[in-house]
Amino acid sequence: MSTDNPDNDSAPNPVPPVVAATPIQPIVATAPPDSDKEETPSSIYLVSYPKIVFMYPTYLISIVAWFIMLLLGDTAMPGGERHRVAELITLFFLMLTAVNLVVISFDFPRTTSLTLFFGFAATGLGAVLLFTNRPDLVPFVSKFFDALKPWANAHFYMLFAVFLSLLYIVVWIMARFDYWEVRPNELMHHHGFLSDLERFSAPNLRISKEINDVFEYMLLRSGRLILHPTNEPRAFVLDNVLNINRKEAQITKMLGALQVEFRTEAPQSPRA
Repeated sequence: MSTDNPDNDSAPNPVPPVVAATPIQPIVATAPPDSDKEETPSSIYLVSYPKIVFMYPTYLISIVAWFIMLLLGDTAMPGGERHRVAELITLFFLMLTAVNLVVISFDFPRTTSLTLFFGFAATGLGAVLLFTNRPDLVPFVSKFFDALKPWANAHFYMLFAVFLSLLYIVVWIMARFDYWEVRPNELMHHHGFLSDLERFSAPNLRISKEINDVFEYMLLRSGRLILHPTNEPRAFVLDNVLNINRKEAQITKMLGALQVEFRTEAPQSPRA
């Protein structure tokens, strides 16, 4: 005897639900999450600084040496108990100043030149230590290093720091009267004490970034930025732009921001 329910065979087939078509809405393309961590400013300022800004390591050491010599007092005078400490401070200051002058005088565009520089510096320092510890190796060279006893008092470091401070103040003032401003629609050059202004078209602005000196990039993340405005035959070269990678990324994000609309198709309802 069959146990099937006859009503199941006569039951109508279920009707599939009808999905209402959703309206087509524009979707704005967004940048990757990593690029939105920093909001793009409305204006980006570019300043070309002179090479004196790279002397800040010597500037800082001169201030530190000034305070150390003040603390040592008369004991750091020639013939005092700590005159040798004053000589070592002076020698270190002169070596750092020499390295700083080499950095601003020559360009080290590649890692190879940087390696050669450190190689020569290490060789020179090793020779000094060798002739100092082994005076019998080359007697006349050892006598030269023994007679070499540089010394400077606190007033020397103070005057050096004050002089560089005045130079940095002048550089800061001059930067307020000669700078570039990048906006989404225009490129402006502010220059002169009377606020002279030059305007250029910013759309389709081409920029080139160059890092010509490894040391300068290590010190202040600086480099060269070349601006090619639209319909302008000349290019504008800005040397020693600080934080050049950040500036270049901000300009690229500002001028390359596009709003794109995508059309989404609504799902079709199944046919009967």
